Order: sequence, then structure tokens, then C-alpha cells
Amino acid sequence: MTAPAPSDLASRAALFAALVVMGAGWGITQPLGKIAVSEGHRAPGLVFWQLAIGAVVLGLVMALRRRRIRWDGPAMRVYLLIALIGTVLPNSASFEAIRHLPSGLISILLSLVPVFAFPIALILRNEKFQPVRLMGLLIGLAGVLIIVAPGTSLPDRAMIVFVPLALIAPLFYALEGNVVARWGTAGLDPIEVLFGGSVVGAIVALPIAVGTNSFIDPMESFGAPEWALVASSLIHAAVYTTYVWMVGRAGPVFAVQVSYLVTGFGVFWALLILGERYSLWVWAAMAVILAGVLLVQPRQRTALERAGETGQPSTP
Repeated sequence: MTAPAPSDLASRAALFAALVVMGAGWGITQPLGKIAVSEGHRAPGLVFWQLAIGAVVLGLVMALRRRRIRWDGPAMRVYLLIALIGTVLPNSASFEAIRHLPSGLISILLSLVPVFAFPIALILRNEKFQPVRLMGLLIGLAGVLIIVAPGTSLPDRAMIVFVPLALIAPLFYALEGNVVARWGTAGLDPIEVLFGGSVVGAIVALPIAVGTNSFIDPMESFGAPEWALVASSLIHAAVYTTYVWMVGRAGPVFAVQVSYLVTGFGVFWALLILGERYSLWVWAAMAVILAGVLLVQPRQRTALERAGETGQPSTP
């Protein structure tokens, strides 16, 4: 067998390094979200600025690519759908959940996207039934039960009522990926979808933020929560763009492995930045959930189709 050329080894090392950086970047957005809600900011205002900042960053990417954005009927339907089920609804739930739950636990539960995606794929006939993936689904759900069942799994048992709220985001991300796989994106590439979805989502979120009196005026104050929101939005836009590049460069099967790194780094950053500590039950749940995710991972075509979604790394 011929040994890989030095250039091939360097290329592989660079791809693995990029994967780690992506996982670290996406993973840190959960602790940053925890900081963003720490002084009373509510979900509608946070979601608006998250989308607005993302739209600006991705608009610059579109300008560098010299791509003109489409605003025709089919494109607008895609943008609106992606904005609602890819950001406005799931991120609103996540911001509210992270007000009450540990950041690391949110990261663990977000890894359930492929677990939720499997039954949705069966309903929409995107996938054929596979016993191994059903086993992964059951194992993943068992991990959730480990979190909610024992009396010592959460710092405060009152938190248990917010666990279903934390499951809304991975459920919507799973739905988003399946919708994209089933009906496509009207010929738009992932960056175009994310940019258009961010613009439309910001337009939808603004009146909600104003109407609920949760709009965040950056001129009033700019402390740790506001900086955390800006950092999280910038990191997500940058890492997602890198993810799209990696799908094309290394393939979706390789790129989708970032899901595991996102969970691991999310827990690590929560330990380091927020000083969170977890019971053995939570660590056991993390191991069980990730085992389930491994078994239920999508086949290559579906992973590639899901590269166009806006939220989390394929997984969706």
C-alpha cells in the first residue's frame, strides 16, 4: 500500500483541525446564550439581533461571492419557512430554556437532532425504515429519560419542567432538515438560503420583539450580555459558512461528525466559562444520547441535502 503523500496528510490534518475549530465555535454559542439571558433579555429581542447580525455578516459573504439574492415567490417561501422553523421558533425556545437549565445540558439535548429526524423522515418518506436507526432512536430517548427520571440528575428538580422546552429546538431542526430534503430550496445554495432566511427572519422577529416589549436597544447599555449575543451571532455565521465549505471539500459524512464535537465542546465551555457541574446521571445521559446519535446518523445523500439548513450542523 502506498503511503499518503505529505500534501495529502497536510490536507487531512487541516480538515480535522477545521472540524475541531467548528465544534469549538458552535459549542461556545450555548454558554454565550446563557450569558446573553443573564440580565433579563428575553427571547424575541435576542432572536431579532441574532438574525440581524447574521444577515449583515452573510450579506458581506454574498457580496464577496458576487451573488445576487433572489426575491421571487419560490425563494421567498423557502426563506420564510427556514426563518420560522430554522431560527425564530427553535431559537426562541432555546433562549427561554437556557434561562432555566444548565448550558451544558442544552448542548447535550441539541445533539438529539438526528434522533428526531429519523421518524420525521419516515413520515415524509425521505428514508426507508432501518432497524439499526430505530435502535438509535430508542437509545437516544433513553438518554433523555436518564436526565428527567433520577432525583439527582438536575441541580433543582423544578428544572425538569423546562426539559421539554429544550427539546423544541432539536425537533424543529430535525423538521427543517427533512423539509429541505423533501422539497428542496428552489435552486438556492446553502449560503443564499441562510442569508435570505436571516433577512426575512429579522423582519418577522422585529415586530414581535417590539410588541412584547423585549426589543434590545444597543444604545442604552452594552455589557456582557450584549457582547455575548454579538459574539454568538458572529461565531455562528462564520462557522456555518465554514461548514458549508467543508461539505463541498470533504463530503457530508465527514462534516456531520462536527455534531459530536459541538456537544463535547458545549459541555467543556460550560464547565470552563460558567463553572457548571453535573451529576453522574447527566454524564451517563450524554454518553447514551451520543451512542444513539451514532446509530441513527443519516445516509450520505440526506446529510448532503441537510447541509442547507440554518441552525445546527447537519445533524439536521
